[in-house]
Amino acid sequence: MQSTQGAERVVAVRGPYRGRPISFLGPHETAGWRLKVYGITTEGARPPAGLVDAALTLAPEVLPAPAVLRDGAEPDRYGLGFVVVHRAGDFCFALYDWWAGENELRQRLYSSPLDAPRALRPHPTPAVFCVWEGAVVDHERRAWLRHVLTRPEAPDVDAYLRDTFEGVV
Repeated sequence: MQSTQGAERVVAVRGPYRGRPISFLGPHETAGWRLKVYGITTEGARPPAGLVDAALTLAPEVLPAPAVLRDGAEPDRYGLGFVVVHRAGDFCFALYDWWAGENELRQRLYSSPLDAPRALRPHPTPAVFCVWEGAVVDHERRAWLRHVLTRPEAPDVDAYLRDTFEGVV
């Protein structure tokens, strides 16, 4: 391991940063949710099909129900969000993100061992996203601003759903 010393602490870095491909895997509708699905992987161009399938199969259980909620008891939900499926170096991850309360992003994070990608469970430690997943979150934040929040008279949800990201990050 290489070590980079900062003013206050030492950060252990396993090796130089390597970009990872981020792919838009397509739209997905389930249980009233309209989702954008992204894939990230350390190997190949897309995460394993079994991991993607497991993440999408689990989505109706993970995402809150009903998908659309406007009861005043909790922040509104719109049935809009995205899923990030990541075959990382140490684990497989599925991030389930949805928009609520006009400008809030909510998330549930699931993970599984690399050798059992279909065994997704709630991630056991506090985490939000890694530097690669953060690129998707950043894009989605900007898309939400562009198509929804800057258009209070007529938010364009369909344009938001069409606004996707791909690249090596």
